Amino acid sequence: MSDKHDEIDEVFERHEQQQKENRAKRAARSAASEGDDRLEESRWEKVSVKKAVDKLLIDETGDEAFNYTGDEESERDYRPVRQSHEYKSGCLGGLMYFVFIFCVSIILACLAWMASSDMLALNKREFAANVTLPMSMFESETVDTLDENGVKTGTKRVTHADIDELADTLKEAGLIEYKWLFKAFCRVSNAETKVSPGEYELKSSYDYRALIQNMRPGAKGAVTAKVTLPEGFTMRQIFLRLEEKGVASYDDLMEAAANYSFNYSFLEGLPAGDASRLEGYLFPDTYEFYIGMQASSAINKFLENFHYMLKADMLQQAENLGMSMHDIIKLASLIEKEAANDGERARIAAVIYNRLHAGMPLGIDSTVLYLYPDHEGAPTGTMLEEDTPYNSRLYTGLPPTPICNPGLMSIQAALNPSHTNEFYYALDTETGEHRFFTNAGEFDAFVATQNYG
Repeated sequence: MSDKHDEIDEVFERHEQQQKENRAKRAARSAASEGDDRLEESRWEKVSVKKAVDKLLIDETGDEAFNYTGDEESERDYRPVRQSHEYKSGCLGGLMYFVFIFCVSIILACLAWMASSDMLALNKREFAANVTLPMSMFESETVDTLDENGVKTGTKRVTHADIDELADTLKEAGLIEYKWLFKAFCRVSNAETKVSPGEYELKSSYDYRALIQNMRPGAKGAVTAKVTLPEGFTMRQIFLRLEEKGVASYDDLMEAAANYSFNYSFLEGLPAGDASRLEGYLFPDTYEFYIGMQASSAINKFLENFHYMLKADMLQQAENLGMSMHDIIKLASLIEKEAANDGERARIAAVIYNRLHAGMPLGIDSTVLYLYPDHEGAPTGTMLEEDTPYNSRLYTGLPPTPICNPGLMSIQAALNPSHTNEFYYALDTETGEHRFFTNAGEFDAFVATQNYG
């Protein structure tokens, strides 16, 4: 076979020599025919070289031939050509990359499904849970309220929830699964300003948005409490009871009473800054409050009720008596504290009017006790000597503010007093009712027979 190699080398040497000669000839030819001749010679060269090499490698009889290695043909020469190692490695790497991408996609899809299931409350077991958001979870601040022109119109209390604590509470109740996802949703939706303190009944079928919407007063998830506030309660007593029932804190209620801008005509002329401006207008009744509601909203329930109770003819009656409606409420508050029964109210009103018209001190101990809310029993000598406009034994006229929140019967009595010339009344300890007198002598003689402790 080595002879064949030599012959093949000789063929290529002749071919190279022939190419040199052709290049020399082409250089001498004219430019016009140079392209066609070169193409033709190139074709001839390729054909002649192929024929020369085939003639050396293939036997003329066709019975025996030689492979390019110079060895005799064998079965191996007819097997399929194997792919290279590099090709195999490339295919395996591509397959592994595909499997990796597929697995990552499956994992991400599962995580996305789990997250969306929690956020959208999909496939959750149906149950309800009571959730309490305490005041300690919130921070409150007073901010100015502005009109469309940017002019300050008043103030309001704004609360901000602790989102971390809120997420913990909902997680413990089983209403959410992923706290990090819920907190991210809250920060995007500004939920910290949309939820309020209170007690709420929430369902596992609520998605994140529904949970937020149902954790504020007025929502269907808000838990309510019925609170009965009797006639004669002071503002302090009312606010303490509301705090006890979880409606709002005493401090928030007092702050709202002092500074919140309530839009009612009967409050005109009563400047903000002092909570006592609302004393007398927290109309006694049975109310349904949302647990943890805004203090101003709770107070507004009282004022709205008073507004609907106040009729136009009542304003006219006050005017006929030469009294402002605010003075009528003051007088009604005295009647509420003094009357033992409904039948006495109009007569007590008459005594108060008679003493006012006569320029006499009213001498009503209830006004003195207003400044001592925790004191029980009759006022002490020290209290009766204290120099304060609420001491109706020292000062004439009505006290600076109502001393309680009167009911409708006392307001009607203040507008419709009895027509009598009585100036005194005293409690009969035996009957529990009051005795009325026209002169001081009869009054003093009766009081001497009583033991008021």
